[in-house]
Amino acid sequence: MMQKKVNILNKKAKFQYEIIDRYSAGIVLAGTEIKAIRSSKASIAESFCEFNEKGELFVVNMTIEEYDYGNYYNHKPKAIRKLLLNKKELKGLARDLQNAGLTIIPLRLFLNEKGFAKLDIALCKGKKLYDKRETIKDRDNKRDLARIKKDHNN
Repeated sequence: MMQKKVNILNKKAKFQYEIIDRYSAGIVLAGTEIKAIRSSKASIAESFCEFNEKGELFVVNMTIEEYDYGNYYNHKPKAIRKLLLNKKELKGLARDLQNAGLTIIPLRLFLNEKGFAKLDIALCKGKKLYDKRETIKDRDNKRDLARIKKDHNN
């Protein structure tokens, strides 16, 4: 049975944050949650990650829509879900978060070869308004350049 690719992106992340470091984390999910993810009914647009007092990492505000056939066993769409990383990565991330202005943002939710749901997360620094303007300017310049090249080649 070939499963279809699930690749849910956080499109705003690269624009709003400067990415410092990337990790790939597993997620602890209930049965109806993984079924909903397999049918691409999830969103990580407004989500972020935080540590609890035991040093475990959780993703907050990730929406996984209720599974259509879940009846009363269904999950809560906005539940807080635990992320799985190895101890060394968790300790490093916790240490990095001590720096002011840093946060952990999910970039991509996907299924790996074994069919497990994984979350690509990144240690990020929020961009200032002028950095965002810079990004827009770069993007516009690239687009204009591509248009000029295309016109020139035809």
